[in-house]
Amino acid sequence: MDGNTPAFVWTAENEAAAEKHIAKYPDGRQQSAVMPLLDLAQRQNGGHVTQEIIEYIADYLQMPPIRVQEVATFYTMYNHKPMGRHHVQVCTTTPCWLRGSDDVVAACKKRLGIGIGETTEDGLFTLSEVECAGACVNAPVVAIGDDYYEDIDGDSMTRLLDALAKGDAITPGSQTGRQTSAPDGGPKTLKGEEAGDA
Repeated sequence: MDGNTPAFVWTAENEAAAEKHIAKYPDGRQQSAVMPLLDLAQRQNGGHVTQEIIEYIADYLQMPPIRVQEVATFYTMYNHKPMGRHHVQVCTTTPCWLRGSDDVVAACKKRLGIGIGETTEDGLFTLSEVECAGACVNAPVVAIGDDYYEDIDGDSMTRLLDALAKGDAITPGSQTGRQTSAPDGGPKTLKGEEAGDA
């Protein structure tokens, strides 16, 4: 850290949030709060953690910095370089791939003019490939920030990116109108009079 860079410290609001996380654990087990504190620090720092943050949290939780480093580098939710304002994370694991995630990735690359792991020159978008977003039933799935966008295809992905680029709000959830994780196209069984005949 050079003399011109201010040291990382919690904002008053985030320090209160950090203490609230720590209070969830028994006395002497404050190190268990390392993950939520890393997330909190990442958000405060604009979307990524630094070595300084890792050391700050280690000191804050009274644990060796290597232990915080191990957590921060194991989980992909912690970013180690500056990210765009909108972090677009496309799931390409088998269920999403079978339902067209390649088309979603291609649409992102074409619309944004960047590849996986890159950020647009204006700092608005970062594109990432992720392993299993955990919403396989509504595949393909894309996470943008804290929200999931499901039943995505190339066209709907392009529309979402266009809206974000203009600063418009976008609605998370199924992009085809599917109700939560109901079958695509609506109910297939127990419809009409047949349901009462059983």
